[in-house]
Amino acid sequence: MFIELKNVNKIYPNGFHAVHNFNLEIEKGEFVVFVGPSGCGKSTTLRMIAGLENISSGEFLINGIRANEKSPREREVAMVFQSYALYPQMTVFDNIAFGLTLQGVDEDVIEERVKKTAKILGLTDYLDRLPRALSGGQRQRVAIGRALIRKVGIFLMDEPLSNLDAKQRVTMRSEIAQIHQETGATTIYVTHDQTEAMTLADRIVVMKAGYVMQVGSPYDLYFNPENVFVAGFIGEPPMNFIRGTVRGGAIPFGDNSLDLSLKMGSRVGEYEGKEIILGFRPEHVSLLPVEKGYRIGCRVELTEMLGDNTNIYITAGDSQAILKVDSHDTPETDIDFTFHVPLESVYLFDAETESRIHLD
Repeated sequence: MFIELKNVNKIYPNGFHAVHNFNLEIEKGEFVVFVGPSGCGKSTTLRMIAGLENISSGEFLINGIRANEKSPREREVAMVFQSYALYPQMTVFDNIAFGLTLQGVDEDVIEERVKKTAKILGLTDYLDRLPRALSGGQRQRVAIGRALIRKVGIFLMDEPLSNLDAKQRVTMRSEIAQIHQETGATTIYVTHDQTEAMTLADRIVVMKAGYVMQVGSPYDLYFNPENVFVAGFIGEPPMNFIRGTVRGGAIPFGDNSLDLSLKMGSRVGEYEGKEIILGFRPEHVSLLPVEKGYRIGCRVELTEMLGDNTNIYITAGDSQAILKVDSHDTPETDIDFTFHVPLESVYLFDAETESRIHLD
């Protein structure tokens, strides 16, 4: 295993416990993304890996060797920050070359490596410019180039695209993915943006309040969430949740009675009188009857036509949900509406623990 974190904790002097028993193994060449809301501990964990924060307890290993006490330089990591942190008085060439210049690398070698790095990043025509003459995306490429040129084994990226506009973020995402393919470097990337996580990662670590909620591939997290938090965090719009107490094997959703035995079979009896959460993704609904599933009546409150699809905001009694349908099927507002949820698209969670109920 290339990188290992074993029961890593971060506790600040004021007693704040920022990261709880973080465990993760990362293969050489993997692209791993830490994702979660602000304050969940993802950047703190990244800074502990970089050596910029001390580890309160637990072990951090690189190639099986304990690295807790090693300096950032000894760990052979390169970090790209949210702010580009470029030297404004230096040209693009000098910014990219800065680390090698400090190491006293021969000028001919520096020039060769800068030009090679600039070509990968599409910066060849900008090497003589100062950072202020570049766009945000170009500045971020320079920051990546400065890390890339060092030829270290581990790249750490902390919210590198957060200062870019939407179009630049899409472009830079594809460029970062391409750079990773070309270099094969082990990359750990922090973001609060689930789209970045889903499009870039080999594996995603979802965090909440300093705890790891689930680790898995983008596919796993989308189709097999282990708890309510992951199910609601991954996916846009987020998963709909219907919370209710099981009575006679069913839970109410407005005027609808959702028969849980269709999904749970005889196990529904275990939950009689208990609260349960039924989830379904907005994009997994059908406007036509399905062979096995739920038929749900509701009221259309609002529609958002987004081009190829429409978000429909519905109410059923005091409860709300969002449906995502083809834009050609956009209904009028303030009308009664019926949709269907196939059984295979239904998720069930224990309301007390918020953990997934596995029926296999």
